[in-house]
Amino acid sequence: MTSPTQQEQASEPELPLLSVPADGLPPVVADEAALAQVVAAFAAGSGPVAVDAERASGYRYGQRAFLVQLRREGAGTALIDPAALPDLSALGEVLADVEWVLHAANQDLPCLAELGMRPSRLFDTELGSRIAGLPRVGLGAVVEELLGLRLAKEHSAADWSTRPLPEAWLNYAALDVEILVELRDVLAERLAAQGKLDWALQEFAHVAATPPPTPPAEPWRRVSGLHAVRSRRQLAVVRELWSARDGEARQRDTSPGRLLPDSAIVAAARAMPRSKEGLAGTSGFNGRASRTKLDLWFAAVEKGRELPDAQLPAQSPKPDGPPPPRAWAGKDPLAAARLTAARAVVTQIADEHGLPVENVLQPDNLRRMVWTPPEPLDEASVRAALAARGARDWQLDLVVGPVTQAVLDAQVAPEEPEQD
Repeated sequence: MTSPTQQEQASEPELPLLSVPADGLPPVVADEAALAQVVAAFAAGSGPVAVDAERASGYRYGQRAFLVQLRREGAGTALIDPAALPDLSALGEVLADVEWVLHAANQDLPCLAELGMRPSRLFDTELGSRIAGLPRVGLGAVVEELLGLRLAKEHSAADWSTRPLPEAWLNYAALDVEILVELRDVLAERLAAQGKLDWALQEFAHVAATPPPTPPAEPWRRVSGLHAVRSRRQLAVVRELWSARDGEARQRDTSPGRLLPDSAIVAAARAMPRSKEGLAGTSGFNGRASRTKLDLWFAAVEKGRELPDAQLPAQSPKPDGPPPPRAWAGKDPLAAARLTAARAVVTQIADEHGLPVENVLQPDNLRRMVWTPPEPLDEASVRAALAARGARDWQLDLVVGPVTQAVLDAQVAPEEPEQD
C-alpha cells in the first residue's frame, strides 16, 4: 500500500531539466586568435563573471585544468582548452577587478592560478549556501532549491583530458556557468534577508586572499590506510613505494592510483616480501598496470628494507600544535574541560544561527587557543589569539564573549571533597 508521503512525492511535478545552453554551444577556444577575441569580449562585458574549471582527477597526474568555462553579461559563454592555451594571464588581467562567481572556489582556484587567473573579489555559491543554512550544498541541489531547475551532473567525474571533448560533456560544462550569476543573485538576497550577507562577503574575501596551500613535507604520509603500518621499517617501505609510484606517474602523466593503489602499498609494507614472486602475490599487485612495473616496485621494497636505521622515518610526524583531543583528558584534564565547554558554546551558536559548526569557527583554531589559553585570559586576548589564526570579524563577534566565559568557567577546578 502506498503511504501518504509516497503519494505526495509521486504527485509533485518534476522540476524542469536544464539541458541545452540558452545561446547554443560555443566552439572550444584552442588558439591564440580565438583567445584574443574572448579577452576583448569579456573585457567589454558587464557585471560578475561566472567561472568554472574541469580537471581529470583520477586520470592524469596533478590537479591541472583541462577546460575553463566563463560567462559574463554581454560576452556570452566561453569554453577554453588550457591544454592548448596554458597561459590565460591576459584573460586574468581584464577580469582582475571583476567579481568572480564560483561554486566551491577553493577546488578551482589553484588550477586557475596555474593558468595566470586570480580573482581579487569572488562570490562562492557553495560557501554561501552553507552560511545560508541550506541542507545540501552541491551545485545541483542548490540550483534545485533556489532556482527550481534540475542540472544534470552525470559528467562531473569524466576524464576531461579526453580530446576531442564529446558534445554532451561540453553542454554540461557550459550549463555549469550559465546559471551561476543568477544563482549568486538569489543566494545574496537570501543571505541579506537572514542578516548574513556581510558574514558571507567576509568569508569570500578570505578565500580570495588565501594563497594555495603549502605542499606537505611528507606527502607519502597521506597514503590511505597508513594507520595499519606499525613499524618504522614498514613506513620506510611505504615511503619508497610512494616515491617510486609518484615519479612514474609524473613521467607518464597519469594518476598515481591508476598505477598502484594505496591499499597495495600498505599491503606490501606489512608483508615485506623478499622476492618479486612474493610481491606479485601480495594484494593489489595483480593488476596489469602494477605487474608491468614489478621490478620498480620490488626495488622500492628492497630499498626500504635495507635502509640504515638512522634513515628510517619517524613513527609519526612531529606534531604541529596540541595533541589529538582524545588524549587531552590524560595529558591535561583542565584543558580537556576547557575544550568541552568551548565546543558546547560554539555548537550552540551554530544551532542558533543555522550555521555549520566549522563555519562558526575552525575547530583547529579553537583547539589551539584552548590548549594554550592567552594571558591574561580575557575577551581582548582571546579575540587577538583567534584573529591571529585567521578568524574573521563576524566569527569573532559571535564567539569571543561566550567562548571566553566558558573557558574561564572551566578554568575553575572543582574543590576536592574533604577526607574523613
